[in-house]
Amino acid sequence: MARAFGRRQNKTEGPAPAATPVTRSRSQGWRRLFAGNRVIWVMATVAIVALVAGLGLGQLIVSPGQAAADADAPAAGLITVPVENRTLANDVTMRGDATYADSVEVSIETGELAGAPIVTGQVPEVAAIFDTASIALEVTGRPVIVLPGDLPVYRTLRVGVSGPDVLQFKQGLSVAGIDAGALDSDVFDAQTASAVTALYAKVGYPAPTGGTEVASAVSNAEAGVASAQASVDSATGALTVVQSAASNVDVVEQGNLVRSAQRVLALAKTEGTPNEIADAEEAVTLAVARQGQALAPRDASAEQAAVTAAKADLTRAGETLSDARDGALAYLPAGEVLYLPGLPRRVDEISVKRGSSISGPVMRVSGATLVISGSATASDAALLEVGAPAVLAMPDGDQGATITSVLPSEPASGEPASGRFTVLFAPDALTDEQIQAVQGSNVRVRVPVSSTEGEVLAVPLAALTAGPGGESRVEFDPGDGAETVLVEVTTGLAAEGFVEITAIDGSLGVGDLVVVGR
Repeated sequence: MARAFGRRQNKTEGPAPAATPVTRSRSQGWRRLFAGNRVIWVMATVAIVALVAGLGLGQLIVSPGQAAADADAPAAGLITVPVENRTLANDVTMRGDATYADSVEVSIETGELAGAPIVTGQVPEVAAIFDTASIALEVTGRPVIVLPGDLPVYRTLRVGVSGPDVLQFKQGLSVAGIDAGALDSDVFDAQTASAVTALYAKVGYPAPTGGTEVASAVSNAEAGVASAQASVDSATGALTVVQSAASNVDVVEQGNLVRSAQRVLALAKTEGTPNEIADAEEAVTLAVARQGQALAPRDASAEQAAVTAAKADLTRAGETLSDARDGALAYLPAGEVLYLPGLPRRVDEISVKRGSSISGPVMRVSGATLVISGSATASDAALLEVGAPAVLAMPDGDQGATITSVLPSEPASGEPASGRFTVLFAPDALTDEQIQAVQGSNVRVRVPVSSTEGEVLAVPLAALTAGPGGESRVEFDPGDGAETVLVEVTTGLAAEGFVEITAIDGSLGVGDLVVVGR
């Protein structure tokens, strides 16, 4: 009852003021719902908009595949290119190392030195260049002279010896501008000794000789020759006296005696007695006999033997003098010459210094000329020739070079041959700065192996087709919808994807279109 009464009281107390609070509470609830979940509502709104936009665009956008499927097939056409005027060239390209070739260790013969082989001067610096008649070192005050040659030193050369080392020495002297005699003779003679003196004068050192002992031997030999000559002269004089004919006085005297006896005989025959005649005849016979004895040659065998012996002594003395004089001539000690092939040479490393004793190799040298060493396949090497030009990609631009060698590469020990070739290039004249920049680096080398030597008509290789007889031809497109024409051509050099062509009928020119595809 109370609850009912109370409701009635509320109902009768006036217009329902509670209606406004109910409406306010609902709007506040929605606001609280939006305010507490704003991010969710924004995301939902974006998703709905995107969905609607996607559905709309899906009706407008067609995929390439669908478009291709819906489209009609295009009409077939020709792919053409114009005939060009261009220069064609084939190149062999490789990489090459820039080095000084033929590096070798240098040793000096010191076996004939009486004392320790001490380096006393002339020690070269790294990068020094050895040429003919250069001084490699000074050992115990004596020079080691550089000469061209492959044969190593194995003995001292002096007058009288012969062999290939003498021939090499004489040829080396000739390179140095010194006349050593006949270059086809392997004999070390007096002229060669004279050339040794000239060589040492050229390098600024006295030539080696035998010293005071040899000079004394020469003096003694000269005295021996003089004595032997005197003996020959004396014996020859004695022989001459014995062998000489009678003098004119003897001849006249003996003739007078014979004629006088003959006159006495004539007078006796006229006026004398028989005995006087007989005596006169005997006197004539005796005068004639004495004349014959006086004018007859004498026995000179003893004197002749003396002359022969004296001459033999003189010959021996002459030989002794010749040997002594040969011994006094200049000679080439084994330790004072260094033969190096391929001069000039560059010093790469020094193993000794002034004051040190030589106990092994003294330095390392290499070729003085920079070379580029590349590697090529057998097929590329077949296109290369010694003397052919090449182009080096140097740091400061292209530089010319020449092929100097194309040889099969040496395989490492125990490994099979690689089938590749080592190609050596000699650069054209390089400045010191260029050499320093490129030494030890790897450079690109290009070798032109064939060229059209000017512009020619050329088309892409794809434009060529083969006829039924194997002839080459291209398909010419006249344009304006006209049918294409097959034109027979002769081909030339192919390079860079193009080939040189010449139409047999002369119907093709620059700019004409040829078919390369459909």
